[in-house]
Amino acid sequence: MTTYRAALIGCSRMGAFIDNEVFAGRGAYSHAAGYEACDRTTMVACSDLRTDVMEQVGTRYGVPKDSQYTNYKMMIDEVQPDIVSVATQPEQRAEIVSYAATHGVKAIYAEKAMAASMAEVESMVEVCEANGVHFNLGTNRRWDPGFDALKAVIDSGELGTLQSLIIHDTGTLFNGASHSFDLVLRLNSDTPVKWVQGHLQNGDEAVVDGRLVLDPIGQGTIHFENGVTAYALNSGRRSEWEAVCERGVLTALANGEEWQMRVVGSTDHRGRSGLVQGEFPTYERASSTLRLVEDLVHSLDTGEPPRGGVRNARASTELIFGVIESHLRGGSRVDLPLEGSSVRLERGVAPRQPKYQRGE
Repeated sequence: MTTYRAALIGCSRMGAFIDNEVFAGRGAYSHAAGYEACDRTTMVACSDLRTDVMEQVGTRYGVPKDSQYTNYKMMIDEVQPDIVSVATQPEQRAEIVSYAATHGVKAIYAEKAMAASMAEVESMVEVCEANGVHFNLGTNRRWDPGFDALKAVIDSGELGTLQSLIIHDTGTLFNGASHSFDLVLRLNSDTPVKWVQGHLQNGDEAVVDGRLVLDPIGQGTIHFENGVTAYALNSGRRSEWEAVCERGVLTALANGEEWQMRVVGSTDHRGRSGLVQGEFPTYERASSTLRLVEDLVHSLDTGEPPRGGVRNARASTELIFGVIESHLRGGSRVDLPLEGSSVRLERGVAPRQPKYQRGE
């Protein structure tokens, strides 16, 4: 079988070294670790403006010095990789994706959030579709086996129809909510969203003259076309999510390390039903990053679309800008598809220094 050649653009934390910061039981977590773990891919080149960081990538992942590039365009032109990872900040992502898609790359693994503006999001959709490029966004919970098990219960109808979804820790929109927004879309089978209503807790500081100078902290309400409502909260419960069905509730606790299923039990003296502990299905743990990479490999093998895809990436990113636009429009509901969004993320921040060893 074909071994696909991958190249990494952006060699910092999510690109190559986040594995040294997260629970080791998660398995491969960075882009580079995903390619290393997949027996169908090999990372042959990398690109970053920082030669010292690339040197560390070369040491850790076996990328030779002559395959380390400060110019990503030169890397793509000379190496002609099958897959490109774009693990930069959102502000640079659209330009890089466009170049890769128009210069022979057939699969792209882009870090979240998708882009810095809706105009850039639309341009990425257009260029990927025009060039037949398979695209997955690094919203890893879409490939997490635990959330697959949770979704399987929803889809089975065992607990009745899905009523609502609750995000308990929205956090900053581009960094944190990008994960959760994609997750609620996935759990509701990527049903289109009808409207969004949101609020930015730090809106006065984050939005300056139509520019997002900070990643805003937001929360709000997301209403789907099938009647399901998602509540994006900062409730104080860290990294927890719930799916509320007619006859039970499914909860992901401790950032998906613990799972709970409660089902309707006996009724009280007023005929009101309460919830009792049920049994959450067992599942086999696996690296979500590895499964994302394997998903792209399957698409390259077969031509079938990946589980993510550029349209689903667009949908989750549109929710970010929908919350922002609702805030800017006085908290009013914003119908989707989103129109008239002109704000852009322009922070001017430097990439965080990666930790080259666990425990640094």
